[in-house]
Amino acid sequence: MRGGSGDAERRQRWSRLFEELDSNKDGRVDVHELRQGLARLGGGDPDGAQQGISSEGDADPDGGLSLEEFTRYLQEREQRLLLMFHSLDRNQDGHIDVSEIQQSFRALGISISLEQAEKILHSMDRDGTMTIDWQEWRDHFLLHSLENVEDVLYFWKHSTVLDIGECLTVPDEFSKQEKLTGMWWKQLVAGAVAGAVSRTGTAPLDRLKVFMQVHASKSNRLNILGGLRNMIQEGGILSLWRGNGINVLKIAPESAIKFMAYEQIKRAIRGQQETLHVQERFVAGSLAGATAQTIIYPMEVLKTRLTLRKTGQYKGLLDCARRILEREGPRAFYRGYLPNMLGIIPYAGIDLAVYETLKNRWLQQYSHESANPGILVLLACGTISSTCGQIASYPLALVRTRMQAQD
Repeated sequence: MRGGSGDAERRQRWSRLFEELDSNKDGRVDVHELRQGLARLGGGDPDGAQQGISSEGDADPDGGLSLEEFTRYLQEREQRLLLMFHSLDRNQDGHIDVSEIQQSFRALGISISLEQAEKILHSMDRDGTMTIDWQEWRDHFLLHSLENVEDVLYFWKHSTVLDIGECLTVPDEFSKQEKLTGMWWKQLVAGAVAGAVSRTGTAPLDRLKVFMQVHASKSNRLNILGGLRNMIQEGGILSLWRGNGINVLKIAPESAIKFMAYEQIKRAIRGQQETLHVQERFVAGSLAGATAQTIIYPMEVLKTRLTLRKTGQYKGLLDCARRILEREGPRAFYRGYLPNMLGIIPYAGIDLAVYETLKNRWLQQYSHESANPGILVLLACGTISSTCGQIASYPLALVRTRMQAQD
C-alpha cells in the first residue's frame, strides 16, 4: 500500500510539472503552452502527446487544463505506465535490463543486437546502473503519447521505410490505436499532398529526364540546358509541366493500393504478428509495390506519352488514352511492364541494405548516449541508399521508358 507521504510527494511533483508548463502563470495550461512545454521537456511527439493529454485530461472543453484536471490525467497515466513497466520487467525484480529489452523486441519479431539494446537502455538510465527502475521509466515516458507496450517498442524501434523508386514509399507499420483513430489515412493523405507538391516542383527535371532517356543517342547528345531550351522553344514555359497532371493524379490510388496490399501481405507472412523483420519488410514491400504498379501501370504509360507529346498532339488525358487504344490496342498500356517489375527488386534491396548498414554503422561508432540517430543522420542515410538503388536499377528504368514511348 502507498502511504500518505507517497501521495503527497506525487502531488508535489505533478504540481511542479504543471507550474513548469504554465508559462504565463494564469493557473491553466492551454494548447500552445502544452505543445511548447512538451517540446522543451522532450515529450517525444509533442503533437501526439498534446492531443492525448488535451482529449483525456480536459473534462470541460474550455481550451485549457486546470491543475486538478492535469493531476487527474497524470494519475491515470502513471497507472498505465506501471502496468507497462511490469510487463517488460519479466523477472519482476523492479528493474528492466538489457536482456529484458531484447526479449521484449524478440516477442514482437524484432531482432536487435546487444549494442542496440544497450543504447536504448542508456537513453533512460540516469543513475548509471545499466538498468531502468520505475522512477526512470516513469519520468521518461510520462508525457509521451504511448498507450501500451507495443507503442513503447515502436517508439524504440527505428524501422526502415522501404522506398521502391519513383513510387511512394511503403507505409510503415501503424499501431492498432493509429488504425482505430484514423491516423493511418491522415498520414497517407499527408504523404499524397507532399508527393504532389514535390512532383510538381521537380516536374521540369522529370520531363527532361524522360526526353533524354528516349531521344538521347550517339548522334543526338542532349544535355540539360539544351533539353530545357528545346522544350521551351517548342511549347513555351508551361510545356515543362506536361504529364505532371497524371503524375500527381496517380499518387492517391497508388498509395492506397500499396498500403492495403502491404497490410495483407504482412499478415500472410507473420500471421497476427504486426511487426516484420527487415528481410520480411523487403519482401512485403516489394510485393506491395509490384501489386500497386500492376494496377496503376496504364497511368504510367499515359504519363510517359503525355510527357513526350508535342504541342496540340493530344487534347488531354482521355484523348491520349483513346488514341493509344484505337491505334495500338490494350496491350500498349503495359509496354515496359517487365523491366519495371524487375527494377523494383534491385532498387528496393540495395536501398534497404545500404540504409540499414549506414544507420547501424553510425549508431555503433558515433551514438553513445541514445538509440535515436536523429533526423539529419536518417536523411543522409536515406539519400545515399536511394542514390545507390537508383544507380543499380537505372538501366532497367531506361528500357522501360523507351518501351513505354514506342508508338
